[in-house]
Amino acid sequence: MNLVNKQTVQNSMGKRLVKNQLARSIFFLAAGFGMLVLAVLLYRIFSEGTSYLDWSFLTSFASRFPEEAGIKAAIIGSLWLMAVTAPVSLILGVGTAIYLEEYAKENKITRFIQMNISNLAGVPSVVFGLLGLTVFVRLMDMGRSIMAGGLTMSLLILPIIVVSSQEAIRAIPKDQYEASFAMGATKWQTVLRVVLPAAIPGILTGGILALSRAIGETAPLLMIGALSFIAYLPENVWSGFTVLPIQIFNWTGRPQEEFHLVASAGIIVLLVILLLMNSVAVFIRNKLTKRL
Repeated sequence: MNLVNKQTVQNSMGKRLVKNQLARSIFFLAAGFGMLVLAVLLYRIFSEGTSYLDWSFLTSFASRFPEEAGIKAAIIGSLWLMAVTAPVSLILGVGTAIYLEEYAKENKITRFIQMNISNLAGVPSVVFGLLGLTVFVRLMDMGRSIMAGGLTMSLLILPIIVVSSQEAIRAIPKDQYEASFAMGATKWQTVLRVVLPAAIPGILTGGILALSRAIGETAPLLMIGALSFIAYLPENVWSGFTVLPIQIFNWTGRPQEEFHLVASAGIIVLLVILLLMNSVAVFIRNKLTKRL
């Protein structure tokens, strides 16, 4: 009987090892395929765009001639857009997360709000463009301005920031709350001095990653009427504007092959900006985590 049990256990262990090896191989192939696609994409972009990537490209406006085309207005427009999107989305997103996690009562209304926030994170971006066109451009008469674009993009990434902020707040141990209350702190003092400092690394990481998505979006801005060809810099938040994705989209739609190469150079600039934003998120998270 013991020999039979031992043989059964060995067979079971052998099957588990085979399944584990098979799963490991599948995951490795999936990761390798993704890395291969990324490598091919980066190789094509850099091989086509580096010839047009120079200082003149960064400091020139768009042009009908590919050798004179630049991306200055798009870079400045993207910075203006982020200057509106970042504070609006972070303040509203973090505030909503704090309310839902710390103050809202557990009832049907709260669950309904939570369910809709989670669902909004998966809504196509063009739907937010239609909302921005209806509310900000037409109803509030903001026109094709940076303010309208920034508020539209804030709505787009707001659910992502809310969800990531909630996860960061939930990760805080309950004994920190109890210690704060034991010291005589009020609810708001606990949130301000205990909860937020401990949750900031996760909140900032989620916020910057959400802003990285916003800076690469095109559809919502096309819906509200952002310009695709612009030869001036915005003066304020009520000025017309263009951004990097729209400028790249405009170049890729041109029939001339040279403009496709210029678009590759613009993609390189956009990738560098995205990598810088993500690097800042990682740096801030690591820096603040060490202090806690």
